[in-house]
Amino acid sequence: MRFEYYNPNPVGRTVGDCAVRAIAKALDLDWEQAYMRLTTNGYAMGDMPSSDGVWGATLRQFGFYKKAVPETCKDCYTLEDFVKENPAGTYVIKLGSSHVATVIDGVLYDAWDSSRETPLYYWYKG
Repeated sequence: MRFEYYNPNPVGRTVGDCAVRAIAKALDLDWEQAYMRLTTNGYAMGDMPSSDGVWGATLRQFGFYKKAVPETCKDCYTLEDFVKENPAGTYVIKLGSSHVATVIDGVLYDAWDSSRETPLYYWYKG
């Protein structure tokens, strides 16, 4: 697994917009385009753009599917383990810390190395 720093936020912020950053990377959009898609969907759904339901619905619109991570060892299974088991494809992963990150073909794209976090579920497009 490889980590690559990724932060398309136009003013360099790294807090509160992880869903926007993850969607931007997964859908190959700039930060502003991802933010507007999430905002539009959030408005239509009556929810915040960064809520799990809104960013999940956005990914579903682009052909992604949701899957839970089995709870075999919740305290010892990490995002790094997940990436080793899933080396190909595009994944947007919800982590136990309420963080969201994107993995594409074995590379973790995030504003910080979240590979030690626990994955809860993910959206994928192979």
